[in-house]
Amino acid sequence: MQPLIVYVGLGSNLGDRRQNIGSAIELLGKTPGLQVLRAATILENAAVGGPENSPVFLNTVVEIKTSLSAHALLNRLMQIESELGRVRRDKWEPRIIDADLLLYGNHIFSSQDLIVPHPLMHERRFVLQPLAELAPDVVHPVLQMSIRGLLDNLVK
Repeated sequence: MQPLIVYVGLGSNLGDRRQNIGSAIELLGKTPGLQVLRAATILENAAVGGPENSPVFLNTVVEIKTSLSAHALLNRLMQIESELGRVRRDKWEPRIIDADLLLYGNHIFSSQDLIVPHPLMHERRFVLQPLAELAPDVVHPVLQMSIRGLLDNLVK
């Protein structure tokens, strides 16, 4: 398979948040068939959608070159979450690490376990802002707008 550029969102709101994100990036970098190219600035953001009084998140986006399939990459992201101590109980609960596949080249997938582009990314500043730092001109393959344009739409 020809390598693709993909974008992964990382977030943490439990424990040493910065270390958790750094550990996730390090584990990604050790994954065969995957090369971490760049990471955006880490930003602090209020938790969205979770329980009231959830701890504040740190979030970033990582640009990756990979020959892994989308499902293999998703499985690796879930494996990294597990290795770092994430236990999935309730949706949007506080978590040590969250790793989301945002964009997989310009491909579109919709299955029970994988939706790409990430279905909520265009509504979330904590995704679009770091993604725009890395890839402002990349076009969302469903909405047909640049990442910069999607971020600008949130401001209005």
